[in-house]
Amino acid sequence: MEKLIITPKTKIFDLLDSYPELEEILISSAPEFKKLKNPILRKTIARITNISQAATIGGLNVEQLVNRLREKAGQGNIEQLDDTGMKYLTICPEWFKKEAVVSTIDVSEMLNRDEQPVHEVLSAIKRLKENEILEIIAPFIPAPLLDKTLSLNYKHWLDKKAEGEYRIYFSK
Repeated sequence: MEKLIITPKTKIFDLLDSYPELEEILISSAPEFKKLKNPILRKTIARITNISQAATIGGLNVEQLVNRLREKAGQGNIEQLDDTGMKYLTICPEWFKKEAVVSTIDVSEMLNRDEQPVHEVLSAIKRLKENEILEIIAPFIPAPLLDKTLSLNYKHWLDKKAEGEYRIYFSK
C-alpha cells in the first residue's frame, strides 16, 4: 500500500494508520496529545482532526510539526517525487526570469490560520499572462499543490532556499 504524504490537512487517524510509529512523536510534542492513547478518542476525534488543528490545540507551529513528522516518516526527500513518480523540477529552468515574477504569495500565514492556500494559488496561476511568473513562499514542499498544477500542465520550479523555506515558481 502506498504511504500517504504528510501535509497540514492530513487527518491524525490516517497519519497514525499509515505511520503508527509517529504516535510517540506526537505525544512527546504536546501534553494534549496523550489523549491519543485512549482508543475511543483515537477512533472518533482523530478521524476529524487534521495536523494543522492538532498543532493549534497543542500550541505548536504547524510547519515545524509537519516537517518533524515528515522527517521521522522518511519523507525528507519528498520534493523529489510527485504522486505519479515524476520528478518535481528542482533545477532552474530556461523559462525562469526573476524580472518576470509579477506576484508573490507567502502561504505560511494562511496555513497558520488553518486555511487551504491551494485555491488562492490556483486562481493566481490562472490569471498569469504568457511569460509571467507567480512566486509562492512555503515552509515545506506543497506536494498537493504541485501535483495539481502538474495535472493542469503548468510549469514550475521548486527552489529550496533553506530548511523550512521553499520558493515555488509557476508559469503557463
